[in-house]
Amino acid sequence: MKRPGIWLLVVALVLTGGGLFLYKWQGLGFPLLPDTQARIWTVEVQITFDAGETPNPVKATLYIPALTPGFAILDENFVSRGFGFTTRYTGGGRQVQWAIRRASGPQTLYYRAVVYKDPSRVEADTTPPFPPVPSLGEPLDTAMQELVEGVRSRSADPASFTVELLKRLARPDADQNVDLLLGGRSDATFRARTAITVLAAAQIPARLVRGVYLVDRERQAGVRPWLEVHDGERWLYFNPDGGQQGLPENLLIWWRGEGPLYDVDGGRDVEVRFAVQLNEADPVLVAERRAEAWQSRVTDFSMFALPIQTQAVYGVLLMIPIGALVVVILRNLVGITTFGTFMPVLVALAFRETQLLGGVVLFSLVVVLGLAFRFFMEHLRLLLVPRLASVLIIVVLLMALVSILAHQLGFETGLSVALFPMVILTMTIERMSIVWEERGPVEAIQQGVGSLLVAALCYTVMENAVLKHLFFVFPELLLCVLAFTLLLGRYSGYRLLELVRFRALAQAIGGSRDGGA
Repeated sequence: MKRPGIWLLVVALVLTGGGLFLYKWQGLGFPLLPDTQARIWTVEVQITFDAGETPNPVKATLYIPALTPGFAILDENFVSRGFGFTTRYTGGGRQVQWAIRRASGPQTLYYRAVVYKDPSRVEADTTPPFPPVPSLGEPLDTAMQELVEGVRSRSADPASFTVELLKRLARPDADQNVDLLLGGRSDATFRARTAITVLAAAQIPARLVRGVYLVDRERQAGVRPWLEVHDGERWLYFNPDGGQQGLPENLLIWWRGEGPLYDVDGGRDVEVRFAVQLNEADPVLVAERRAEAWQSRVTDFSMFALPIQTQAVYGVLLMIPIGALVVVILRNLVGITTFGTFMPVLVALAFRETQLLGGVVLFSLVVVLGLAFRFFMEHLRLLLVPRLASVLIIVVLLMALVSILAHQLGFETGLSVALFPMVILTMTIERMSIVWEERGPVEAIQQGVGSLLVAALCYTVMENAVLKHLFFVFPELLLCVLAFTLLLGRYSGYRLLELVRFRALAQAIGGSRDGGA
């Protein structure tokens, strides 16, 4: 493959893997770190009423969240005994309607919603028509027009007009027109309704919204009024108490408009209670629900779509390429020699059962003893296959012996030695004996120590909790690992250990050049 071709392949792999990673992380909200928890709120509404002593038909309606800027619904439940229910959209949002043909005595209905923060949820850009000019009758119409003119002279756009108006409505003693329009009432809901009327006189669309503050364990949460004003491009939010612009981060909009929160036909003594509780949830579950809402098929091809047992298997397999990358870096860039390419990775997998220190000791012990038996069999002049089979039998016996001795001494780590790949140990002993005979004991020991060192480093990297989480949640990152491995495959420069080995030669050449000059 020519160099431009491999660069195009590398760029394609990085763009594909990186693009999927960014979409799942930033778009869907998959977590970057393990043990990350998403904050979710459970909001419960309880409606209690008395249906009377005589059984009669009962129909109850309740506004429930629909479009909530900054929040999305993870799950919702409708709990009622014997009632049927349906949901529908109205001008004020979404409603649930419970109905039963015959009911008597105390009744309780529940609505429970689990919501989470979703910054992508914003108000729809629907431009409302200009409201009709309200007619309140004199002297209220005159007071309203004077208030509009006074506020307009101190404002420049609908937003500043609303802020100035709400400030004046909050101080009725300072303006007789405001005092007349409020009629002595000072609650926030009435001030918001009065502001909507004055804004309509100024030809500014506005509407009343009600919401619930999401705080931890608020058992008696209340409905709070808010003001929504359209500036010609988008909806803006204002606090009717003081005129502050912006929607609080923890305010969940429940419904819009002048309609009542609930209506019960066939019941009396109605009481509605809100309760809010903060909980922690798996962010992967939240991300999957967000993908469902966006109709994204990415999660259909994620590791979480597999059965639990299969997920556990791939939790290990997905880290093998990372171990292979460590081997490539240590061999091609650092210059550490090993027995084979993948033997250190497989030994590192065995270290998962024995832990690092115990695994290094057990590996070294089995290899040393097996190598001694291998040298003894050299004098027997055996053929290759019988010799390998004999070494394999000796390895199994050694592993069993080490496990028994470790158990007698109270070291339970030795019991895991049987999980070492027997074939790898056998081939390691055979390869080490051949290198010992052909290149000498120094080269054999050097490759053996290098293999053990690389296996230890592979184990450290492959057992890193953050990396295991990243490559399981974002397996597309393996495309970036593949791209980096391809680039390393074209590297033909000096290795770090070669620079150390030939340092004296480089100094000698440099000194001779200086002397010649």
